[in-house]
Amino acid sequence: MSTAPIRRRGFNLPEMFLGPDDLRWADMIRGPRGRFRETDFAWIAEWGFNFVRLPLSYRWWAGADDPDRINEAALAPVDEAVTWAERCGLRLALALHHAPGFCINPPPRPDRFDLWRDAEARGCFEQHWQTLARRYRGIAPERLEFNLLNEPAHCTPAEHEPVMRAAIRAIRAISPARAILLDGRAAGTTPCSELADVPDSIQCCRGYWPAEVTHHMAWWASEPSLTPAWPMRLADGAEATRESLRARFAPWRELSAQGVPVLCGELGAWHRTPHAVFLRWLEDQLDVLREFGCGWALWNFRGSFGVLDSTRTDVAYEDWHGVPLDRALLTLLQRF
Repeated sequence: MSTAPIRRRGFNLPEMFLGPDDLRWADMIRGPRGRFRETDFAWIAEWGFNFVRLPLSYRWWAGADDPDRINEAALAPVDEAVTWAERCGLRLALALHHAPGFCINPPPRPDRFDLWRDAEARGCFEQHWQTLARRYRGIAPERLEFNLLNEPAHCTPAEHEPVMRAAIRAIRAISPARAILLDGRAAGTTPCSELADVPDSIQCCRGYWPAEVTHHMAWWASEPSLTPAWPMRLADGAEATRESLRARFAPWRELSAQGVPVLCGELGAWHRTPHAVFLRWLEDQLDVLREFGCGWALWNFRGSFGVLDSTRTDVAYEDWHGVPLDRALLTLLQRF
């Protein structure tokens, strides 16, 4: 648990969320993969937000064949992000999107071990977090946090808990005050009640329901059977409304009531969803989260889910230093 009163509000910057050889989501990111932009941090702070989440693939600093051979020089882009976030007064979370032995988006070149079932993978996972903890041990806890694993899945509580606790012990042996972010099991949809006692921890949910709104015509999602609306009746006959959103977050609301802070680590909608539908859905989503003090991080900042350069066809973009800005989306986010 944590006594920190900060409600995190901000964005994901996914420029390193998949490895250098994995180009599947390259169209989601604007600009060079593997590098961040100082202006993004400055604009996030200028617009009144306080949080940035960096989803990272370990493949940027270690290879698939030798995942325990870490090239710390390759962490230079992360060093820059840490510096820029600190300079801009932002809270930054490093999140392992692809960890040794697990990725919710299995890479084209698979890992040679399984985080939930192989001791070697668990040791490698701890090693990577020890490396990051040592490298950034001088960064104040209120400026840097560690999000251990993105959207853990295909594991039971009995398999998941010891992996997380071992990594937390490894980090806290180096940085005792470092805040730990723990994504819910089942890809961020189920709270980890077995980890609710971890001091200075935040548990993280997701805001991607219903998929008929959030992933409409996304190439990696199923073929759309319905035209998005909000509210709407889903293909199974269920009603997707503000109240059904509230019901889906009930377990997270209960966790928050127990004193465990909750963060919606990712939420958003692909740019093929009609803009007016997206904004109505997002307003309800953010309002439901605010009801129980839950922070949020939009996926993403610059790109096909973002406020900048999202290439929607139904938005009147504003020029922002040469970049197309979705002012209506930004204004909505600033309200929450």
